Amino acid sequence: MIPKATLNKGQEIPFIGLGVFRMENNEESEDAIKEALRIGYRHIDTASYYKNEETVRKAIRESGVPREEIFITTKLWNDDQRSGKIMEALEESLEKLGTDYLDLYLIHWPVPEKFIHTWKVFEEIYQSGKAKAVGVSNFKPHHLEALRQVSDLTPAVNQIECHPYFNQKETIRYCLENKIRPEAWSPFAANQTGLLDEKVLHAIGEAHHKTAAQIILRWDFQRGVVAIPKSSNSQRLKENIDIFDFELTDKEMELIDSLDTSKRIGPDPDNVNF
Repeated sequence: MIPKATLNKGQEIPFIGLGVFRMENNEESEDAIKEALRIGYRHIDTASYYKNEETVRKAIRESGVPREEIFITTKLWNDDQRSGKIMEALEESLEKLGTDYLDLYLIHWPVPEKFIHTWKVFEEIYQSGKAKAVGVSNFKPHHLEALRQVSDLTPAVNQIECHPYFNQKETIRYCLENKIRPEAWSPFAANQTGLLDEKVLHAIGEAHHKTAAQIILRWDFQRGVVAIPKSSNSQRLKENIDIFDFELTDKEMELIDSLDTSKRIGPDPDNVNF
């Protein structure tokens, strides 16, 4: 039901996944993940920092969906980069998720003076098969260039803050040109900025009988960007994957691009001091 993008080593990743940032490690979150799997999601994005990998495990186990049908992403946190406990962090995530492999393992942030060494360890992780694909998150092109200078292994994915207020056009262009799949976190700008109330998005939505959120996700899809919207609401979960029966025109894509303010809602990857 959900189309897939092919990564640079041949793995396939569903274009829409469920992001679980700020989901508590509790039964309510477990139910939301199970509901997503029930209606057709096959891509779950978590991180050790989110403290809910165990909830993801429980939801997958109780969903009845075979593990091999689900694309699981988790991420290495900054403190584990700084301490050098990269392999230990991987093993802990695997245990909490109840799996012996990840579909995608990401470096969560480009920690200064650490991320290059971390990537060399990620090469080993990829070769071991404990991660079918490895990639990065919140990397700018200059961080990716630094990796290219020292490694023949290109990140499969770069997961970045990306929404119409911060459209990341240049970073996305760089990624696609270098066979790195861009992935958008917070595609709705965390629902805090008024993005979903934008008149432009509602006008385009009315033309296609879709919501503003669906228009944003379709805009991502047509740009080649994987998106991981978060929701615990069954209706919105359904709407977020109901974006493949229409197409935005070039003019509509340009109108959405014009909403860009070049302002982040999250941290600047050049200032990773957390």
